[in-house]
Amino acid sequence: MSSIFYSRLAASVIAVLFFILFVLFLLVGLGLIGIAFNKLGFPPGYAILILFLSLLGSYVNIPIKQIVSRTTVVSGIEIDSYWFRYVVPLVKEQRTVIAVNLGGAVIPVIISGLLIFRANPVEVLLGVSVMTLMIHMIARPIKGLGIAVPALLPPVMSAAVALIISPQNAPIIAYISGTLGSLIGADLLNLKKIPDLGAPVASIGGAGTFDGIFLTGIISVLLA
Repeated sequence: MSSIFYSRLAASVIAVLFFILFVLFLLVGLGLIGIAFNKLGFPPGYAILILFLSLLGSYVNIPIKQIVSRTTVVSGIEIDSYWFRYVVPLVKEQRTVIAVNLGGAVIPVIISGLLIFRANPVEVLLGVSVMTLMIHMIARPIKGLGIAVPALLPPVMSAAVALIISPQNAPIIAYISGTLGSLIGADLLNLKKIPDLGAPVASIGGAGTFDGIFLTGIISVLLA
C-alpha cells in the first residue's frame, strides 16, 4: 500500500467528530484538559497541541511490513464497531499491511516514555501488566477491521488500577498503563490473528483501539 493516509471515519459520523472536537475545546476552555496534563507534569498550554497532533495523527499510518492474508481481504466498505463506523480502504491485493498509527501509538508511546522516568518502575510494570491482561481479555477481532476495544473501558480501568497501585502517583500510572496496556494487550498480542481477519490495513493504535487510547490520555488522568 503506497499511501499512509486513509479516511478513518465515514461521512455519516463527521458531525460526531466535530462535536467531539467542540467538547474537547470546551474542556480546554474550562481548564479540565489543562488540569489533566498538569497532573502529568506538562504545562497546560501543551494540552491543546497534544490533542490536536493526536487527532491529526490518527489519520496517518506508517507501514512497517506486509503479510499474506489467509482469507479474503475486505475492502472499500464501512464497518460498525462499538458505536463507531470505520471506512476500510480499498485495496486490490490479498495482503494485509501492518502499520503503526501516529496518533494512537507513536505519540502516546513518546509521552509514556517521558513520564516513565517520573514514576516507580515497579509500579509502572505492575500497572502495564494488569492493563495488558485486562485489555487482552476484552479485545475482539473484527472481520475486515482488525482488533477492537470498547472506547470507554481502557480509561476507566486504568484509572482504577492506578488508584489501587499508587494513589499518590495515580495520574502518571493511569496514563502509562492505559496507553501501553491497550497497545500491547489489544494490538501486539493479537498480531497472529491478523492474517485471518481479511483487513487491508492492520494499524497498531489505529482503527479499533485509537479511541480508547485517545480517551485514556484524558479521562483516566482526570479520574485518577
